[in-house]
Amino acid sequence: MAPVIRLRDVSLTFGATRALDAISLDFPAGAITGVVGPDGVGKSTMFSLIAGARVIEAGQIEVLGGDMAQAGHRQAVCPRIAFMPQGLGRNLYATLSVTENLEFFGRLFGQDKAERDARISGLLRSTGLETFRDRPAGKLSGGMKQKLGLCCALIHDPDLLILDEPTTGVDPLSRRQFWELIATIRAARPAMSVVVATAYMEEAAAFDHLVAMNAGHILATGTAAQFLKRTATASLEEAFIALLPEAQQQGHRAVIIPKRPPGTGETVIEARGLTRRFGDFTAVDHVDFNIKRGEIFGFLGSNGCGKTTTMKMLTGLLPASEGEAFLFGQRVTEVDMEMRRKVGFMSQDFSLYSELSVEQNLVLQAQLFNLPSASVAGRVSDMLTRFQIADVADAMPDDLPLGVRQRLSLAAAVIPSPAMLILDEPTSGVDPIARDMFWQMMADLSRNDGVTIFISTHFMNEAQRCDRISLMNAGRVLICDTPANVIKSRNATTLEEAFIATLQDAEGITAPAAPAAPLPPETPAARPRLWHGFSLRRLWSYTVREVLELRRDPIRSTLALFGSVLLMLILAYGLNLDVDRVRFAVLDQDDSVLSRDYVINIAGSPSFRLQPPIRDHAELDHRLQSADIAVAFELPPNFGRDLDRGTQTSIGVWIDGAMPYRGETVQSYVVGIHTQWIAGIARRRLGAAAAASLAVVDIATRFRYNPDNLSVVAMAPAMIPLLLLMIPAMLTALSVVREKELGSIVNLYVTPVTRAEFLIGKQLPYVVLGIVNFLLLTLMATALFGVPLTGDFATLAASALVFVLFSTSFGLLMSTFMNTQIAAIFGTALGTIIPAVQFAGLINPISSLAGIGRVIGVLHPVTYFLVICRAVFSKGLGLLELWPSMLPIAGSVLVLMGLCIILLKKQEG
Repeated sequence: MAPVIRLRDVSLTFGATRALDAISLDFPAGAITGVVGPDGVGKSTMFSLIAGARVIEAGQIEVLGGDMAQAGHRQAVCPRIAFMPQGLGRNLYATLSVTENLEFFGRLFGQDKAERDARISGLLRSTGLETFRDRPAGKLSGGMKQKLGLCCALIHDPDLLILDEPTTGVDPLSRRQFWELIATIRAARPAMSVVVATAYMEEAAAFDHLVAMNAGHILATGTAAQFLKRTATASLEEAFIALLPEAQQQGHRAVIIPKRPPGTGETVIEARGLTRRFGDFTAVDHVDFNIKRGEIFGFLGSNGCGKTTTMKMLTGLLPASEGEAFLFGQRVTEVDMEMRRKVGFMSQDFSLYSELSVEQNLVLQAQLFNLPSASVAGRVSDMLTRFQIADVADAMPDDLPLGVRQRLSLAAAVIPSPAMLILDEPTSGVDPIARDMFWQMMADLSRNDGVTIFISTHFMNEAQRCDRISLMNAGRVLICDTPANVIKSRNATTLEEAFIATLQDAEGITAPAAPAAPLPPETPAARPRLWHGFSLRRLWSYTVREVLELRRDPIRSTLALFGSVLLMLILAYGLNLDVDRVRFAVLDQDDSVLSRDYVINIAGSPSFRLQPPIRDHAELDHRLQSADIAVAFELPPNFGRDLDRGTQTSIGVWIDGAMPYRGETVQSYVVGIHTQWIAGIARRRLGAAAAASLAVVDIATRFRYNPDNLSVVAMAPAMIPLLLLMIPAMLTALSVVREKELGSIVNLYVTPVTRAEFLIGKQLPYVVLGIVNFLLLTLMATALFGVPLTGDFATLAASALVFVLFSTSFGLLMSTFMNTQIAAIFGTALGTIIPAVQFAGLINPISSLAGIGRVIGVLHPVTYFLVICRAVFSKGLGLLELWPSMLPIAGSVLVLMGLCIILLKKQEG
């Protein structure tokens, strides 16, 4: 039988790292092939290449009889491949329920409602998730997330199932249930090929075929029995170590943990009836145990059983609802900062600073824990030597293998000489040699330094090394004893068997679940429609998913519905350009009848408001600087006498020019009032006829549109384009890049959905929201601000629809080539606010611009929609006059969506 997968000289490089180095490999059809090896050896990279999620850099990959470098073949076989990426529920959507996640994948593979319902029911029965139909995926335990991820991968009956470490971080019972489910499915579909990456050697022992990988190379292939025979070892873990290059094996020795003398040591941690409730849910239920000084205490349990919550309460990070926790003999609630420094914590994920070297990280940790300055250098040197990282002291953490990074994390936790270490799954993904070295270091800390080790793990061979272990389930501690006694109490042969038996008793599982009924086959017409043409069903799948996620995110949904309304209130009032109630004061050095008349004339204008008089020039400067006044008038001595004699005189007017546009407007008002006063004086002194003869031509000014010359009439309609550009674009800008950050973008890479379906499906909800915002903004402009809508509303609405398509397309463009949500929002804000305010004619007309500013104004669609809004509101125009302004907006939509489709990659590059 031809292999289901064939790799020939496949290589891939990330910067200076050679992830895969000329790999040639065949995967047998109809079998379970396991790829074993620690994190970072190239397993995930190889799987993404096989699934078509990543661009092939060098070499050839054939899957299901065709070349994966050819887009046509990838499109054809995509519905026959299921890919479950590494990470708990990474291909799932946390806010969607179990059923909604399955509905999403069913639509992507072209299934109608009847077919989806039948297959979803079968999958949920098979996995035991039937009672969790309506629970959000983000609230499932790790094991249930992986089961749901498998259901989503299997919903379309694949011929090839690719599982990238599907049980990493999952408890032994859930792991067993996972593989029982795979066995049930394979019994119904024996032709299906399964390719699995795993870090658990006991899992790999049950696979049909094995591939051992290290540092981008293939160490060996064959069955588990062949591996053991070839290396003359008793276990697969020992066999893997024996297959490693000699340079990596040097210095490796079996872990030796001396026995801890019984009955010694004071109590370091104690829990008495410890309980934690979250609303009606009890996460931890009356837990009792204690840990002695120098003890290695293993904390085991099923996923979601309350281990992390318990650890947080024991260390004071989370208050208990009931019961008490004691740390070093003191109540946790009374422990001071000095006592907390005795506790070292090491999280599962690397939590040090990647921009600092190994040595710099250790120096920083020493300083954070207030070690005496004179002792820092010696303590750091001791840690570098003790944890065997002195040769990489100047290296950056990101350049180190995972095992070395974990030793650095342990050194950082130990540097303040803590009396207790809390370690959260510290060896997950670490190779066997590094894991043994790590455990030997912890054993030395426990036995030589008296450090108490409090560790959580899912590796049963690690739990076997602990002095005592506690087994937790559903918030309760089921058993707390030595590993040997736990095994003996269950009449088991291994700790894993005892673990599983204890959990099964606690959960009421008395026998293995009955084999699930075979899943209903797809209809004959289903598969052809999966990859031919543009599919509205696949498009609608992303639309529904986007709507559901938006509804369940209160911040985004509030911003989407009411953000534009709030900004309309702020901007329409805040951008008021009317000169009204300008505060002014006068330095009157004449104090004559005419000077007082001049001041009264200005004060009588509704645009100005008189303030207390100015005494001298120093006060004039001070009041302008402090913004107490915006205009200061200086009337010179003898102002009235000179005016009576017809002698030339000057009035000083000092205007606050911090805002040039407003300053110029105030200046024009002052000139107008001054001219009016002079004309009044002339009429009183010379008579009306003589005064009239001074002005042969009289200019009568009338405003054709906006007759009262109010800013709000111009600004309220202008806010509609600004807000319809900014808010929908920002919301859409998060849609694609968010999937990149969460990892769910892999669903685009490995499902039949096209780039156009993906983008338009994501765009549609925000287009609808944009139209809702348009209606709200129009209602506010007319009802709240009193701006009359004199033109054709249908033309305005049609233009708004086209403009919202443009703004959401712009957001998609930003989201497509940005890699973080922060960068996408920042880029969208710059690309919307600046052109709209500065170059689109919002305040200054396009004709007044020059150079690049004018080019932007002429090309940007917001310019044309701004013209349409003002024309419909104030000028009474309709489609006949405004359709030419709609064409540039529509053209920009086509250009932007075309760019989005081109820039969005269907494979990771």
